[in-house]
Amino acid sequence: MNSRMFNVGPISQRSMPYWPVMYLGVDPFGPAVLAPIDSLVATGLICEAAQDGLVEVSSAHDCDLVPWDPSKPEDDLNESGPVHQRIVEIRQRLDAANVGFNMITANLHAHPMFRRGGLTNPDSKVREMAKLKVRRALRIGKKLGAKRFTYWVARCGFEVMIVVSPQTLDWLEEGLNDVSDYSEANDLGYDMGTIEPKPNEPRGHMYLPTAGHAAAFTGILKKPDFWKVNPELPQHEGMTGLDPVTCVRFLVKVKKLGFLHFGNQINGQFDNDFPPLVGPEHLKDTVEMFRVLEQLGWKDVVEFDCHALRSELDPLDPRGCRKKFIRNCSNGLGIALALADRIKDFNPEFLSESEADHSATMRMCNLSGSEITPFIQRKTET
Repeated sequence: MNSRMFNVGPISQRSMPYWPVMYLGVDPFGPAVLAPIDSLVATGLICEAAQDGLVEVSSAHDCDLVPWDPSKPEDDLNESGPVHQRIVEIRQRLDAANVGFNMITANLHAHPMFRRGGLTNPDSKVREMAKLKVRRALRIGKKLGAKRFTYWVARCGFEVMIVVSPQTLDWLEEGLNDVSDYSEANDLGYDMGTIEPKPNEPRGHMYLPTAGHAAAFTGILKKPDFWKVNPELPQHEGMTGLDPVTCVRFLVKVKKLGFLHFGNQINGQFDNDFPPLVGPEHLKDTVEMFRVLEQLGWKDVVEFDCHALRSELDPLDPRGCRKKFIRNCSNGLGIALALADRIKDFNPEFLSESEADHSATMRMCNLSGSEITPFIQRKTET
């Protein structure tokens, strides 16, 4: 699959996954705003976005693409069956639009059996089912050309610490080792696994809450070089008041930054998943994040991991509002890159920290000293 390249600043390709496109507007206080769409409709929207120059690749949870029946864990292997046929049709449509596939991940959070976790579930039968579901996702990803598999912490966490088994992280180690073992044994061609950490929600606490936890955990796995981290920034760091710039600096330094999930967040809140630069926070540090990534020489995929504001979903124009959302994501990223380019060569030498911050902000906003002078110098009339 020969997909387009973006190659702007630190970004090689932009990815629009299936799950943001298929978002229905459900939240804890209200039902769906939009009617569900199937994976072929979502494929069409992603292909149109690629043709409009907004994205180059996509990604998906397995369940975004095809339904999952726990009683048929290998239904994808039946080449005459509906699961295989749907994946083939999706692949054909993506290929025709020259859309690549960044990664596949297994949905280990939606089904009620995973309410106490997937790979870390205290029930060995559920852990085994999670493992089989991950293997199925790996096979589906192979058919779509994916070279990366992502483990999101999902519901692998707890509310009550006294019930957490001392073997919990051993189970997680076993589950992630199975990803690399199964991929290699079946010649699936995956060259990277990533861990996406998250501090909380949907559980009260997660077992791998930050990028540092995730990066350290890769070191104990059977193939540590296979595993990297794909942080969701600024959302998941911002949920606990951490900043995205420190996160990417650290991950690049320890050679663990795989690719980047991107959106926006209000610090200290639940996972807002706002589109890029939407909301009251994170303008300056988002811009600085991309400046720093370019300074450090990192270049890889930036994937939109966010959804449209519920208030902007239009049940009278479901296709149009979804297309606007995709464009807004690409526009938000473009704004951040343009602002980062303005301060790319900024040198704070001989300036105090406050002066440097003001000076960089003026350059980022394209403000001259003469423009701000009337607002800081008020002469008293006599």
